[in-house]
Amino acid sequence: MTIGLLKLELSVPGAHSLKDKRRVVKSLKEKISNRYNCSIAEIGEKDHWTYCQLAACVVGDDSRFVNTQLNEIVHYAENNANAIVTSVNIEML
Repeated sequence: MTIGLLKLELSVPGAHSLKDKRRVVKSLKEKISNRYNCSIAEIGEKDHWTYCQLAACVVGDDSRFVNTQLNEIVHYAENNANAIVTSVNIEML
């Protein structure tokens, strides 16, 4: 069994309030969770308007599959027009 952990740092330049940021983050989390069947949560710095950290977890039998899924999640987040990915960290456990 392989557990893959993805940590993303995002900039939300269009957010002018926590409400704006949470709308963008909630939408992105739901889309990623539904599309890739993974667990995802906002971690750290929840009160900063234009900054967000997300953690996603994928579990599978094959480490190549888990790594591919995590990389696809990164590409999906990068192509999201409402947030900019500033940092990516992938760990395999």
